[in-house]
Amino acid sequence: MNPTQEEMEEEQRHFANVISTFRSYAQYTLSANNRRRKDIYTLPKADQDLLDALGYKKKLDEVDGYILKNADFLDKIVSDPAIFGHSLDDGDEAATDHSHSHSHGHSHETASHSHSHSHAAPQAQRRKRPTESDMDKLRSTMKQLVRDWSEEGNVEREVCYKPMKEALVKHFENVSMEERRNLHVLVPGSGLGRLSFDVAQMGFACQANEFSHYMLLTSYFILNKTAAVNEHTFYPYVHSFSNAPNMKSIAQAITIPDVNPSSLPPGSNFSLVAGDFEEIFGSPEQEEAWDAVLTCFFIDTAKNIVNYLRILHRILAPGGVWINLGPLLWHWENNNTNDPSIELDMEEVKTLARQIGFEISNEKTIDTTYTNNAQSMLGYVYHASFWTATKI
Repeated sequence: MNPTQEEMEEEQRHFANVISTFRSYAQYTLSANNRRRKDIYTLPKADQDLLDALGYKKKLDEVDGYILKNADFLDKIVSDPAIFGHSLDDGDEAATDHSHSHSHGHSHETASHSHSHSHAAPQAQRRKRPTESDMDKLRSTMKQLVRDWSEEGNVEREVCYKPMKEALVKHFENVSMEERRNLHVLVPGSGLGRLSFDVAQMGFACQANEFSHYMLLTSYFILNKTAAVNEHTFYPYVHSFSNAPNMKSIAQAITIPDVNPSSLPPGSNFSLVAGDFEEIFGSPEQEEAWDAVLTCFFIDTAKNIVNYLRILHRILAPGGVWINLGPLLWHWENNNTNDPSIELDMEEVKTLARQIGFEISNEKTIDTTYTNNAQSMLGYVYHASFWTATKI
C-alpha cells in the first residue's frame, strides 16, 4: 500500500526532527552540563570552596570537551542525510543501492515508511526543537554503538549473539559453507546491524530490518562510510554523573568499529530494508520467503504480539527456523499515544507460538545486560528467554 501525501509529509517532518536532534546535540548537552555550574553558585561559599578543592569545576570543563568531541562524531553521521531520499521534493519511496568499493555486493536498500506523530506544519515551514525524549534516543544510540561495534561490547555480544549464531549453524548443519548463500536470513529490529553483519560474514544471505531513523542513519554510517578498525572515538557516558565510581568511568573513550565493516567475503549478500516490520513483512510476497528469522530483544516491540508471531510463521519457508532471545519489556505498555498494547507473560507467548504453528525446542534462560556500562555502579540484568522454533 503506497503512503498518502500526508504520511509522506509526516515522514519528512520526523526525519528532519531526527537530523535536528543530531545537530542540536552540542548546544543541548553543553547546556545540561552548564546547569551543574549554575547549581554550584546556589550553595554557601564554604561549600563552593570545598567543591573547588575537589576539582569539580575542572571536571565540568573536561566534560565540555568530551561533549564537543561527541558532537563532531555525530555531525559525521548526518553529513549526508540524502541517503534516505528525504531531500527529494517528490517524496517518492527512495531506494538506494550503496555498494562497497571492494565489490562485496554488500548493499543497503532503504524504503520510506510512515510514523504516527503530531500533525504539524510542513517541514519547510517549521522544525520543532528536540525534546529530552529525542535526545535520549540519540544517547541510547551511542550506547548501542558500544554494544554492537566496540571491543567493550564484546561481552554482551558473546552472551546474546553467539548462541543465536550457533543455533542457526546447527539447524543448517547439513548445508555446506558454499550453499549457505542460498539460505535467506532475516534479522528484524536489527538496530545497528552487528548481528546481521555477523550472519552475512558466516556466509548466509542476510537482510536486516530496522524502523528507527536514529539506528538507520548510524548503521549506514558504520557499514558504508567507515573503512578502518577503530576509525572513530566518542564518549557515551558523559551525560550522567549518577553511579559513577570515578571520573575515568564518565570519560571512557570508546573506539569503533572493532572489525572492518568492509571485511565481508566477496559475493556476500547483506542488505537492509528500512520500515515497519508488520507493514513490510505482512505483505503477501513475503510468504515463505525466509529460511531463518533471528529476533534479538525484538518481540516485545509488538503492539499486537499475535500478529508478530503470525507474520513470523507465515514468512518462514517449510522447515524454516525462528531463533529468539530476549525479555518482555513491552514497549507500548502505558503509552500516552493511545496505541493498543497486548502484554502477555512469557508462558503465554510460547503457548501462542505453538498454537500458531511453531515447535519450540532448545529452551533456556540467558542472563544478560543490555547496553551496560561495565564501569558503572549500577547494572540491570535480564533473565532473557532463548529458544529455537521450527515451522510445522
